[in-house]
Amino acid sequence: MESFVIEGGQPLKGSITPQGAKNEALQILCAVLLTSEEINIHNIPDIVDVNKLIQLLKNFGVKVEKISKGSYRFKADAVDLDYLTSDQFKIDGKGLRGSIMLVGPLLARFGKGSIPRPGGDKIGRRRLDTHFEGLIKLGASFNYNKEDYFYSVEAKKLIGTDMLLDEASVTGTANILMAAVLAEGTTSIYNAACEPYLQQLCLMLNRMGAKIEGIGSNLLTIEGVKTLGGTEHTLLPDMIEIGSWVGLAAMTQSEITIKNVRWEYLGQMPNVFRKLGITIEKKGDDIYIPAHTNGYEVQSYIDGSILTISDAPWPGFTPDLLSIILVVATQARGSVLVHQKMFESRLFFVDKLIDMGAKIILCDPHRASVIGNDFESKLSAATLTSPDIRAGVSLLIAALSAKGTSTIHNIEQIDRGYEDIENRLKKIGAKIKRIKT
Repeated sequence: MESFVIEGGQPLKGSITPQGAKNEALQILCAVLLTSEEINIHNIPDIVDVNKLIQLLKNFGVKVEKISKGSYRFKADAVDLDYLTSDQFKIDGKGLRGSIMLVGPLLARFGKGSIPRPGGDKIGRRRLDTHFEGLIKLGASFNYNKEDYFYSVEAKKLIGTDMLLDEASVTGTANILMAAVLAEGTTSIYNAACEPYLQQLCLMLNRMGAKIEGIGSNLLTIEGVKTLGGTEHTLLPDMIEIGSWVGLAAMTQSEITIKNVRWEYLGQMPNVFRKLGITIEKKGDDIYIPAHTNGYEVQSYIDGSILTISDAPWPGFTPDLLSIILVVATQARGSVLVHQKMFESRLFFVDKLIDMGAKIILCDPHRASVIGNDFESKLSAATLTSPDIRAGVSLLIAALSAKGTSTIHNIEQIDRGYEDIENRLKKIGAKIKRIKT
């Protein structure tokens, strides 16, 4: 086990470049199973969850070659389907939520796919019904072994169909999409997720020879093809990490530039931070955050009612940044209601912030009311434990802004989503070190 020791209250200054997008990487890496030809992928983040998926692909027999930092070559021309039924696969597949997206490509190309019930963050119920209902509509037979918690699908061939998803699931849409590209006939997916990372998957598949229309909308039309070829793909910068650095700059009252953010894919994120009173300037493709030495003031609605920030499927505000928003609100001038609609356990880290001096009322599992301290009473140092990736980095931001020395345990959770985070933060002036515990 490892921990971070953080000396808070230090002014930060400089520039930081976001890593490649974790959530895009998990989709794109699963798609390499759709072809026997080479696929080169660039800007892959060196983080635990992505590295686990790359290892899973190796275990399947996919040839993986590291070209340079963040760049890999994949060739799935000798996939070992026996691994699907091995005891080792039941162990390996459990540790990663993104492993569920292996099922669609395996089913499409080889006629069968399996996965143990995947793990990941303990942020609430994350059902898989959308994935398997879509695959069943394409013609797959489904089986769930309750003793082993093992899901499997099989099909001699997949037939295109029209479907209306019961929720705009990003991973569900990706899974069904990757199966449909090799199905016979035309598939339409209505209420499809349309996040930028899913758009990137669609564009990559089209370069491989797929025929997908409606990219960026909630209605995708896929004309099935017989085979797909190789391609090259570069991941977008990670929007969640970009939002994390915006929050860090505000909380530590620091002047920070976030480089190469791809503004066209940031959606609501800059505007939501601006509603908290944070100045965000567009400089080319960079975000510039000046030092908020006089703090930041929350906007109210035009009728004077309290600002509510909630999550929603794209183009709404991403749920992955609500933990950051909540922490940033603790030092705002004014009050905010944070409404986490999608996951019922994601706000359960607020007790740790309250112990640090934050004024938060947890109304219920989905809503928290935050009364900002306006930097008149800074957070106090504490010993903390990271419960999941996003709460973990939120606590890290809180510790960097707090007076005194904090310790954060279970930082393996943070490592799952953030590459080399302590060294990157040290370069802009953070006093943070990793220790063995």
